[in-house]
Amino acid sequence: MKATGIVRRIDDLGRVVIPKEIRRTLKIREGDPLEIYVDRGGEVILKKYSPIGELGDFAQEYADSLYESMGHISCIADRDTIIAVAGAPKKEFVNRPLNSALEQVMENRKSVLINDTSEHQYYRETDDMFGPRFANEAIAPIISEGDPIGAVVMGSRDPSVRMTDLELKLVETAASFLAKQMEQ
Repeated sequence: MKATGIVRRIDDLGRVVIPKEIRRTLKIREGDPLEIYVDRGGEVILKKYSPIGELGDFAQEYADSLYESMGHISCIADRDTIIAVAGAPKKEFVNRPLNSALEQVMENRKSVLINDTSEHQYYRETDDMFGPRFANEAIAPIISEGDPIGAVVMGSRDPSVRMTDLELKLVETAASFLAKQMEQ
């Protein structure tokens, strides 16, 4: 464990403030769920909770099905990282941070079809090091109980391959299905 040198007191309601710098670094937003662990040494550990992560094996099977059906790389992400991928090396995608374009799709809560990532506004406006992984992609946010909790992405690295309304409908269906699984 890494010490930060920051000390906080518990208030009369049992609350502790997580410093803004730590929240920004770990991408902890207001309203984000945190899981609480206690170890034998008396340490309290807070960990970002990923509801989509609970569906890990199921998400992987769904990504595999999308890839087998369409032949395009398929990914399922939670709010921070890719949790499942099919059609590409896992080490290249899984547990990697999301690019800002994918984050924007989740925030806007609207599916998007991008047939030239180099020209799309979500990618033109970004300067992050996690730029486009694909030449073309279809992205649908996973919305559960009104909140974006992840996304389904289908993409191609080949610029001559175009995503169509069919791919968009497939990722939307997958996102809707995964959202319903979370609400059960």
